[in-house]
Amino acid sequence: MILGVVLAGGQSRRFGTDKALARFAGESLLERAVAQLQAWCDEVVVVGREDAPVAVLPDWPRAGMGPLAGLAGALRHAQEQAFASVLSAPVDCPLLPDDLLARLSPAPAFLLDQPVIGHWPVAAFAAADAILMGEGRRSMRRLAESIGARAVACEGPLANVNTPEDLAALLPR
Repeated sequence: MILGVVLAGGQSRRFGTDKALARFAGESLLERAVAQLQAWCDEVVVVGREDAPVAVLPDWPRAGMGPLAGLAGALRHAQEQAFASVLSAPVDCPLLPDDLLARLSPAPAFLLDQPVIGHWPVAAFAAADAILMGEGRRSMRRLAESIGARAVACEGPLANVNTPEDLAALLPR
């Protein structure tokens, strides 16, 4: 079983408002991220928010530690609920490839240009926890390196919405 996790704990500083609630193709970025993951996953959760259209989980070990803490929270939950793996995606990447799960299987694997988009075995929780509790950089790439995850290239960069202008550029003209 695969748990999908939307990483939505960013502060949206460059966007100016809560970008998870920004509208794209008739739905919020948060709703879109959840729907995209539901196509591939047995269950979807959101980490880093108090409200969402699906269950929410806290970062592990605490908020404010970046996307790796969000993934660690999901991996911990997945382990407790007997999932085999976690498929992660950020709230601000509304155009995921239709074959994302196939590209990232088997786990562990991540998108080269977007390491927050990945497929992680639940056993990666131990490595994520060690990184978060230890010294040094607390990054998704460090986790990927520590567990030997494959880096998967995409044809061209994936759209990442950091500003209202980024979002506007994705809308049809």
